[in-house]
Order: sequence, then C-alpha cells, then structure tokens
Amino acid sequence: MTYRTVKLLADAAAPEDLFHGQWQGRPSVLDEFKPYLDDRWNQGCTNAWKVWEELVPLGYTGSYQRVRAYFRTKRLSADPLPASPPSPRTVAGWILRHPDPLTEVEQLRLKAVLAHCPKLDALTGHVRSFAQILTERQGHRLPEWLDAVRRDDLPGLHTLAAGIDRDRDAVIAGLTLPWNSGVVEGHVNRIKMFKRQMFGRAGFQLLRKRVLLA
Repeated sequence: MTYRTVKLLADAAAPEDLFHGQWQGRPSVLDEFKPYLDDRWNQGCTNAWKVWEELVPLGYTGSYQRVRAYFRTKRLSADPLPASPPSPRTVAGWILRHPDPLTEVEQLRLKAVLAHCPKLDALTGHVRSFAQILTERQGHRLPEWLDAVRRDDLPGLHTLAAGIDRDRDAVIAGLTLPWNSGVVEGHVNRIKMFKRQMFGRAGFQLLRKRVLLA
C-alpha cells in the first residue's frame, strides 16, 4: 500500500469516511428500484430476502446483498433514506407513453411524482385523454376535452386549446375521419432529402429531374 492509502485508513473514524472520490455517487442497478423498496419498507415489509424475490421478476439483475445493505442503511438511519428523484425527461416519457407497457416500478415512481404535484397530475389526465381521442378517432369528444383543459390552471395547455379553437372544425375532422395527409408529407420529406443531398449546388431543373426519375 502507498502512504496515502495507509493514512486514509488510519484517519478514518468510521467506514463511511472511506467512501469518497470516484466511487462516490456512482449509479447502481438498485437506483431505479429504490422507490419500490421505500414503498415496501413503509408498508412494514423489512425482510430483504422477500423483497429481493419480488424485485427479480420486475427486472432487477443485482444481488441480494445490495438489497440487504439498503435495508440495513434504513434501519441504522434516524431519517428515511430518500431515493433520487427521476429527471423531468424521464417523467415526461412516462406521461406520454401508454400506461400499459410501463413496468410496475415505473408506475409506482410516476404515482409518487403525481402525488406531490397536483398540476402535473391534472396534466397527465389531459394528455392521456387526448391520446385516447387521437388514437381511437373520437373527435366528438374534443369540445368536452377543451372545456376540461380550461377549467385547470395549466397555461401551456390553454395555449394549445386556443390554437385548436381557431380551426376547431378541421381538427375535429382530422380526429374523426380515416383520411390524412401522411402520403403527401412523405413525398415532401423525400424531396427535401434530395435537395439536402445536392448541398444547394444545383438548381431547380436538376432537382426536378431527380424527383421524376426516382
């Protein structure tokens, strides 16, 4: 051992004093499951082996020792050990995705986030309601959805609602009828690709010929 290592060990008053440097705060395979562990702990289940058996079907690939160490830390701590909060991008992904594919851990974490923010909870309800209108072509429900949005203090959605109101009939038709402009948009995207490939060095005649020959 080097002198620095020996001095570090000699000066440490507790094992926790050795946890520093590059190992401090590194992500663990247990991180995303900590909300589930906290929830089970609060329910009174303090058996690490039992909870580890519950985590494995949920996708946990770590060892039982990690779960036991986490529970031991909670036992020794006077205050509960909070799990790191999810990032805004992660929460947005949970809200925008269909609820069914979300894992049990993701559903629990989203539920905990929404419980601490009533506005985000209301936003989630509106987003999922609109997604159902969009995917199931329930355009007749759009006026009801707009009224529900305006009743909540969500300025971002109020802006969206105002934009929809300016062309309400067309939006309702788009959410009801089976036709769409997807084919036209596909051709426009293809023409843009041809134009980008030429780096602006050729004129309209070459672009026209490339589109026709393709």
